[in-house]
This record gives sequence, C-alpha cells and structure tokens, in this order.
Amino acid sequence: MAPPEERRTPSLAESREWTQRFLQRLGMDARLPLSVERPDAYSALVRGVLSSVAVSVSVSPAPRVSCTLVVCPASINPYNTLHGGMVAAVAEAVGMACARAVTGDKEMFLGELSTAYLSAARLNSEVEVEAQILRKGRSVVVTTVEFRLKNTKKLCYTSRATFYVMPLASL
Repeated sequence: MAPPEERRTPSLAESREWTQRFLQRLGMDARLPLSVERPDAYSALVRGVLSSVAVSVSVSPAPRVSCTLVVCPASINPYNTLHGGMVAAVAEAVGMACARAVTGDKEMFLGELSTAYLSAARLNSEVEVEAQILRKGRSVVVTTVEFRLKNTKKLCYTSRATFYVMPLASL
C-alpha cells in the first residue's frame, strides 16, 4: 500500500497570487457602471426584481407579505445564481414591509439579519418570497423570510430579521 501523499503548505507569495486570481475571476478589479452612483441605485435594484406583492394583515395567523422575485442578470453572481447580497437586500426589504404592517409608520432600523443559503435560485427562475412576524413587542419586531422556487416549492433561502422601533421623543 502506498503511503499517503503529504500536503505542503503554500508559501505566502503563492497564497497571495492564488487569492488575487480568484478575486479577478469574480470581477473584483472591474469598474462599476455610473448608474450605481445614483442615490437610489440600491433601492431601484431591489424594486426591480420584486413583483406581485400581496399583504395579508390579520390577527391570526400573523401578518404576511408575499411577493415574487425573478432572478434577472442584474441580480446574479458569477455562478448564474441569485447573488447572496441580493438575497439579504430582499430579505431586509420584505421583512421591513411585514414589520410595518403591524407597526404602521413608526421609524425602525434593522438590528440583525441572519440568512441560511440552503440551495441556489438560477438565472430566470421565479422565487416566491414570503415574510411573516415571529414576534412583535413595543420596541422590537422579529420577522422570518422564506425564499421558495415557484415551480417546485423548494426552500432556497431563509432569513430572520430583527427590527428595532425608534422610541418617540417625549418633550
């Protein structure tokens, strides 16, 4: 029986070179288009991939916000799947919409967002995004957001967001 091959540790120069090649393949040295310099570029991108919004506000079950996301070329990574940053941005937007369904027009901010990337949504696929309230308190609202492929109902991503309600100033 042959002895197992020993793995050698790459030198610092080799590691640096490998890392630089990896980042270049991802397009890290490419210039961003001028369109991203607009103040609303981030919001426009998220709004551009979402459609068919439905809001159901009732006491039982908890309020829900549902919409459809189409994986378009502007929202993919080099592997032609939905970019992780887009998943997080959509989870924040839809989670905030769901939180606003119970808090109204109160000022809120995102305190925490955790996302599990379970499977990939490929280019041109339709994804159903649904948010619902897990907990609502006076100063905090916790939502969960699920991303499922529309044709198979397969769960791709799941997020949990904590929003803090800004206290009103008492004068």
